[in-house]
Amino acid sequence: MTRKELVVSALENGTVLDHIPAENVYKALDILDLKGIENQITIGINLNSKVYGRKGIIKIADKFFEDDELNKLALIAPNATVNVIRDFKVVEKKKVEMPEEVIGIATCRNPKCVTNHQPIKTRFKTISDGNEISLLCHFCEKITKTKHVF
Repeated sequence: MTRKELVVSALENGTVLDHIPAENVYKALDILDLKGIENQITIGINLNSKVYGRKGIIKIADKFFEDDELNKLALIAPNATVNVIRDFKVVEKKKVEMPEEVIGIATCRNPKCVTNHQPIKTRFKTISDGNEISLLCHFCEKITKTKHVF
């Protein structure tokens, strides 16, 4: 007989971000600007996943996101799922979608890019090539793989 337990406690209201690659959980916190907020956050890393082997999960109590905020996660977790919880029930379940443009969350790797010398927000066009995601800088046109940006 197998014993089944909840690894992480249930959430009354808030958002659950699931299927984040285990190595990108802390990057997800940065991208969503969750460090320093006062909401209760539960983080699971290296949890078992039948599909991915290891995964990460982030539960944020009493926090709900706009789609454009969540879609930034696709840069580091293209298979992430979002569960919106109200009164301990999943009321909405969706997958993140790759944004066409990313503004202000990544750094251009070109040392000569104007964004590295002036107070200008970075701006990139996303390029998806299978499982590989790259960013094209709007200002210097340098292409950088996301694994080198975050």
